[in-house]
Amino acid sequence: MKATLILVENDADLAEAQALVVSLMVSDDPADLARMRAQARLVADYEAARWPRGAVTIPDLLAHLLDQHGMTRRDLVPLLGTASRVSEVMSGRKGLSLSMVRRLRARFGIPADLLIPVAGEGRADAA
Repeated sequence: MKATLILVENDADLAEAQALVVSLMVSDDPADLARMRAQARLVADYEAARWPRGAVTIPDLLAHLLDQHGMTRRDLVPLLGTASRVSEVMSGRKGLSLSMVRRLRARFGIPADLLIPVAGEGRADAA
């Protein structure tokens, strides 16, 4: 069986491909579901190339967590040690120590790997 897929090379193709994925989602036919998965991969590849995601920085992650939990930088002092350390971490001048990572992980319920930079993407200072 042959199935037609839309090659996504521009935003017009993207809109057409997304509409196809949506229309195929409701089908119970295994062939349609396979076609939907293949088309969704083409859409995802185009989106990743067109709008690449950068790595999230620790300051951005912490700012997001503060916003989501209705907290301020002052609320990070017990987790990071001092107000000046909070300022250094939030400005990106200092990284997180292992003990800070543990406290942040416990407080926000997030995986520690989100708080530990990958080699070359940031720094984690020992404290």
